[in-house]
Formats: sequence, C-alpha cells, structure tokens
Amino acid sequence: MRIGHGYDVHRLVEGRKLILGGVEIPYERGLLGHSDADVLTHAVMDAILGAAGLGDIGRMFPDSDPAYAGADSLVLLDRVLARVGEAGWQVGNVDVTVIAQRPKLMGYLPEMTQTLERRLGAGRVNLKATTEEGLGFTGAGEGIAAHAVCLLEPRSP
Repeated sequence: MRIGHGYDVHRLVEGRKLILGGVEIPYERGLLGHSDADVLTHAVMDAILGAAGLGDIGRMFPDSDPAYAGADSLVLLDRVLARVGEAGWQVGNVDVTVIAQRPKLMGYLPEMTQTLERRLGAGRVNLKATTEEGLGFTGAGEGIAAHAVCLLEPRSP
C-alpha cells in the first residue's frame, strides 16, 4: 500500500462557476484557475499522484498549456487514474476535507461523493466540509481550500 496527500486552494471571484467535486454549486462567485478550478478534485488528484510517486497535477497538466484552459477536472481525474493504473495501482480509498466559510456545502456532499465514487469506485470516498471560524483567507470568504489523503493498493489482475 502507498499513501499520498494532496492540497489545493483557489481564490473566489465573480464571473466564474463554482465547481467542487465535479458538482456545480449555486453561488455568486466561483473559483479562479486555468481549468475549472475544482479544488476538491485537484486535491484528490494530487493525493493519488503522490501516493503513486508520479509527481503532481502541475507537472501532468501545466497551467502554461492552453490545452487545459477551462478543462473539466473530472476528465483530468480520469487521466490520472489511467496513469496510476498503468503504474500498477488502484485507489483503495480517499478522505477529503473541503475548507470554505461560504457557501455552506453540507447539502452538496452526497452528490459530490457520488460523483467522485463513479470515477474512483463506490465506497472509496469520504468527504467532509468545514469552516475556519472566520479565520484566514478561507474564513474571510476569499477562497476555498481542500486537503485529501489517498491510499493506493496494487491493482487487481
């Protein structure tokens, strides 16, 4: 077994959709980034790549490459899973914490979990959301962050 950790953060801005875990969340601001800026999925991808010893999403999908402008992070996750599978690994489980003062995410966690489990496998995703009690940039509502931990297992034949 191998363990990896992923972290991502993006600033909230007007004029962008808010996508978390592949789910569009109704909110007056969205996350700024080269792709869809889905911090939750980005943290998951980095945890998976880290566990496999395959670098990170910045190397795999550089923001200097126009091919990834506006990219759907779930499509990028599929590419990460394919690469990890080629290296002989499969996801055992992923545990994720999303840090956002606003919007409140509790009502969206089941849909985000289901969306990620369609990619990773049922029963393999544990998703949580928390606030920062008004502290820091996430607590001030300026951005959203996510931490993810992944356990990889040798791929089944």
